[in-house]
Amino acid sequence: MSTERNLVRVADVMMQDYAMVDGLMSVKDALRIFKEEKASLLIVKKRDADDEFGLVLLSDIAKDVLAKDRSPERVNVYEVMAKPVISVEPRMDVRYCARLFDNFGLSTAPVIEQGQVVGVVSYNEIVLAGLQ
Repeated sequence: MSTERNLVRVADVMMQDYAMVDGLMSVKDALRIFKEEKASLLIVKKRDADDEFGLVLLSDIAKDVLAKDRSPERVNVYEVMAKPVISVEPRMDVRYCARLFDNFGLSTAPVIEQGQVVGVVSYNEIVLAGLQ
């Protein structure tokens, strides 16, 4: 008797609701991109081959700009981003992705394949697809 489970991979559940931005961009311009692109997060581009990707969530802007009464025109994205970010590969089983998120206190991560961002994944997608 086989109890074969349907394997769900990160690639099966990842989303494309992100935008790539430059770290020198102002937070004001980043907010415009959030709205225009309907992005759930921003990925900060690498400056060179030895750099790492950064990540900006609206909650980062709320904590580091809004709550501290700083001007979004005068704050750059690199000042509020998380960097380096923990990323996942598209072939990862969503169960391991969920464990990784739990182990490191993450709620979202970029999906990177061969050094390029190919999507983003969050707990929402993992749970909705992984438990069906």
